[in-house]
Amino acid sequence: MTRRALLLSLLAGLLLATASPAHAAGYRYWSFWDRTGSTWTYATEGPSTSVPSDGDVQGFRFAVSEDSADADTPRGSASFTAICGDTAARDGRKRVALVLDFGTAADAPSGETPPARRTACAVVPRDATTAEALATAAKPLRYNTNALLCAIAGYPQTGCGEQVSGKKTGPEQSGSDGGPSVGLYAGLAAIAVLGAAAVWQTRRRRNAA
Repeated sequence: MTRRALLLSLLAGLLLATASPAHAAGYRYWSFWDRTGSTWTYATEGPSTSVPSDGDVQGFRFAVSEDSADADTPRGSASFTAICGDTAARDGRKRVALVLDFGTAADAPSGETPPARRTACAVVPRDATTAEALATAAKPLRYNTNALLCAIAGYPQTGCGEQVSGKKTGPEQSGSDGGPSVGLYAGLAAIAVLGAAAVWQTRRRRNAA
């Protein structure tokens, strides 16, 4: 293999290895979670059909995510005792601990500021759904025509599960602006050094000859 071919091969490999991948499409929405012990699990059904029991902890998180596997969980500690410990049990009623995480500024719709995370102890009839428990603790709620939960406590004011260009990332993740990564520039610099060395070696051999 000639030096030129070798350099081209190295360049192609570095470009493939270091170029920033395109952001996948994401959706801005409220995700729904069940908590067992210290673990959040993405709910297997919607809040309008889920019927929690007395003592359950459920959470909602507003964020941009690609799907359920990528969704962000509610932040902070959450336990039934901490949220509903001061609320006495009542006949024919149940207590549901709710965690409401309005997300970060990076995930907020343009022009809106997410409220602070909060918790609530909803006391509702034994057969009440999560949606009914939520309605007692975080009005106003907003749904779309397909019964998708769009807003909790009035947030966000507009929009409902709209698609966005990609999942927003935190400052610790480099290349999040979709531009060339630091690794790409480093790779190009390495190619330039290799190229200069090859030229120098060729000239040296010609002069020696």
